[in-house]
Order: sequence, then structure tokens, then C-alpha cells
Amino acid sequence: MGRGFFNVPKAVNEPVKEYAPGSPERAEVLATYKEMFHSNMDVPMHINGEEVRTGNTKNITPPHDHQHVVGHYHTANKSHVDAAISTALAAREAWSNVSWTERATIFLKAAELLAGPYRARMNAATMIAQSKNVYQAEIDAACEMIDFFRFNVQYMTDIFKDQPASAPGIWNRVEYRPLEGFVYAISPFNFTSIAANLPAAAALMGNVVVWKPSDHQAYSAQVIVEMFKEAGLPDGVINVIYGDPVMISDTVLDSPDFSGLHFTGSTHVFKNLWKQIGNNIHTYKTYPRIVGETGGKDFIWAHNSSNPLQVATAITRGAFEYQGQKCSAASRAYIPASMWEDVKGHLITQANDIKMGSPEDPSNFVNAVIHEASFDKIAHFIDAAKADKDADVIIGGGHDKSVGYFIEPTVIVAKSPTYATMTTELFGPVMTIFVYEDAEWEASLKLVDESTEFALTGAIFSTDRYIVEKASKALENAAGNFYINDKPTGAVVGQQPFGGGRASGTNDKAGSAQNLLRWTSVRLIKETLVSPTDYKYAFLGA
Repeated sequence: MGRGFFNVPKAVNEPVKEYAPGSPERAEVLATYKEMFHSNMDVPMHINGEEVRTGNTKNITPPHDHQHVVGHYHTANKSHVDAAISTALAAREAWSNVSWTERATIFLKAAELLAGPYRARMNAATMIAQSKNVYQAEIDAACEMIDFFRFNVQYMTDIFKDQPASAPGIWNRVEYRPLEGFVYAISPFNFTSIAANLPAAAALMGNVVVWKPSDHQAYSAQVIVEMFKEAGLPDGVINVIYGDPVMISDTVLDSPDFSGLHFTGSTHVFKNLWKQIGNNIHTYKTYPRIVGETGGKDFIWAHNSSNPLQVATAITRGAFEYQGQKCSAASRAYIPASMWEDVKGHLITQANDIKMGSPEDPSNFVNAVIHEASFDKIAHFIDAAKADKDADVIIGGGHDKSVGYFIEPTVIVAKSPTYATMTTELFGPVMTIFVYEDAEWEASLKLVDESTEFALTGAIFSTDRYIVEKASKALENAAGNFYINDKPTGAVVGQQPFGGGRASGTNDKAGSAQNLLRWTSVRLIKETLVSPTDYKYAFLGA
């Protein structure tokens, strides 16, 4: 029972630690990395608060040292998926009736646990099993996850405060109820913070969740589960399963109680799930909510009024941080001919300075791509470009998977704006550049807009405000997150809500109130304070 209108702690972005040489945070995370790297983590499934071990396990190996085993995870059969659904539904009544303040407290506590005692372990797990350098791990697995928890709590209270007007003698009010049923969360390998937020955002709003993390993120997912448990999340609210994605999704989407999908992953998979939900629509008790953030072929466009060094730096950071495995990573660029030689020179200088190797060495800017299939796909496109008369590989192009799945930061110059690597999502450290004639800058904007099916992120560079305005208008549908004079990556919760349109997703903006609203079902309550006793209206008078 409520006994007050409560204000939650004001959300502020978690400061990013720098991990400079000699800093205490650097020493702590590297010590934690070493300890975890030489341990063997047993990752169970989690159903109704119980650790479920099936004995059907798969090894967890670091992408940068794929012969070294750091743990294993247990996989489900259909009965485990059924159990996850049934226990979630059994937990729903109690969880949905818990006051919003109690739900808020759990996730605020999770944020503080992560800011303190869980920080080094969450970062180290992400570094080991997702091959992310310490700084990239810090901004993702620590800061962004903390921000999701803190800001989502604040957004929840903002939503609840949005109430209708009331006429004299009437009190109108709105309840933001959880969905009727359960939410299915499917999370990717590349961001530990996204993996946590997909189930947590729905749970915060009172929903129960069946969560399938990526197999390649199971290592850090286990740390998330332990943190949620310590924060006080009740059993059955978030149930975690691993295994055959087709079997799991088929079982989940066949349930009449399926009420929502919270997804981050490939466009192809998302479209197939959407189709499957549509085919099953007569099965469901309610119309399911479908929220997805999918692929991208993110761009950098430069005008000849821009600064060549700034453009080159945006390309290097935007394309090569985390090996280009961000949904927002820059992978195609359009550079005017008059400044191309300057940009090229800066790119070569920066590429020559980049080190590649294990995340255990913080001086390595680039680490390994996530697995062999990804490596093989990227290497195939690079090798094709090397042999193609319509492309020049001017930087990198090397790749080696003997120890880890390492691919050099690679820059391809394409003679055609529709060359394969200009239009195909590779999800690796490959940037393809098309050099256009300065006078054709307006036509080049049309190429940016129409060359791919995606519309996730993009950046333009110019110091001419007329050009900035025209380019922004021309590209208004080309990116859900649009950057002016900056790289197209690095969205911060509370500052740049993230998501795109077209084949890049439903644009429901993770890290915003818009996303949380998708996990609510609104009930309007109208209460008349003194009820009428005469059925006649005034117009009936003589």
C-alpha cells in the first residue's frame, strides 16, 4: 500500500574509469581477468531460482585464445523451456503486484553492486569471453549497464506521473500494468549491457521473462544472474535458458501466454521471428509486443568543408573499436576527392599505430572477432576485395585464426558505391570508402540513403551549417541515431536513446521511456464521485 509519492534518486551517468597505467582499477581488473581466465566456470540455466544442469554442455573459449577453455554452459531440451515458461507465469501474480518502489529498489541496488563489488568481475568476464578491451568493457559492461538500471527507474516514475485530466466531479487515472503473460528476451553477444537490459527493462515494469542470452555471452550472463540475485530479484521473474535457438523460440512462440519479444540481433532472425509470431497470432491471448534492434550498415559522410584529421579519427574509432562488432560501427564512408589524400594519410598513420592482441594487454586497441564463422565470413570478403579490380585494400587485409580469430583493421577503397562491402553488413573491422567528386555531394547523399536496407546510425562531417542542414534533411530516414561531426557510435543512456528504423529495427529507443512503455498495458480508470440518478439529458426538455 502506498503511503507517499516517492521521488527516486536522480539518475546520473556512471563516470567512466580510464584504466590508466598504475591506476588501482587497472590493477584490479587485470588481476580479476587472470584469476577468471585460469578458472573453469560452470554456467547453469536458471529456472525459478534453481540452478539447472543438464550435463549437455558446450565449452566457453576466449575468441583471442580459442583452444583455452574457461568454462562451459548447460543447454536445454524442450522440457526446460516449458518449465521456464510455467515458472515465469507462476511468479507473475506476485511480481506484478509488488509495488513499483520495491521493483525500483532491486534495480537501483543492482546498479550499486555493479558500480562497486561486481565491476571488475563483470568487465573481466566481458574481456575474456567476448574479447573486448578493458576500456570497451568498462563503457559497456559497467557504465552502460549501470545507466540502464538507474535511468530506467527514473523513466518508470516519469511514466507513472503521466496522468489524464479530470473534469469536475470525475477522477481519471491511469494504471501502467505489466503485459498479460510473459516476455521473451533474446540478447546478443556484443554488449553485456544490452544483454542485461533486455530482460531487466521488462521485469522492472512488472513483467516476467524467459531470457535466452547468446551462447557467446553466457560467461558474463552468469555474472549478471548472480548480481540480480544479490540485488533481491525474486525467483522465477527472469528465467535463463541456453541451447538450440530454433527449438527454444518454437517452444516459446507456441505458448498462448507469449506476450512480448525484446530482441537484439540479426535482421534475418528478427524478421523470421516476426513472421512466426504472425503465423501464430490466433494462438495468443493478447497481441504480442515486438521490439527489436537489428543490423546496420552505418555510414560516415564528409563534405569538403570538414577537417580531414577529424574525419579520419572518426573512421578509425567508429570502424575499429571492438573490432567493428557494434551494431552502430561505421563500415562505409563517402569522402570528397579534394580531401581524400589527407584523410588517407591520417588513416594510414593511425592504423600503423594500432596494436592487436589479447585484452589482457591493455595496450591492444583491437582484439579478436567473436567466433570462427564470423572470422571466415569477414576473411572471405577481404580476400575477394584483394583479388577484385574494382577495389583496393589500402590498409590491413591480414587475418589469422591459428590462436585467436584475429583480423587486421582493414580499409577498402571501392570504385563503385554499390560494391559488396559498401552494402553488406560484415560485423567486423572493415571499412569501405567511396571517393566522390566534390561537385556531386548532393548525389552522394542519395547514395548514402538508398544503398542499403538499414537505418541504424550515421554521421556527417561539415563546418558549413548550410551543408549540415541540407545533409541532415536528406538523410532524415537513413539513421535513427544521427551524428554531426562525430563518429556514429557510443550512444549514452539518458543522452542518446538508441535505435533505428528500416531493416535496423523498430526504433523503440533502448535507454528511454519509449522502450519501457512497450512493456506496459494501460488501464484507464474513470471514477464518478457522485453518480447521476436521472437518465434524461437536457436536450430532452420541452
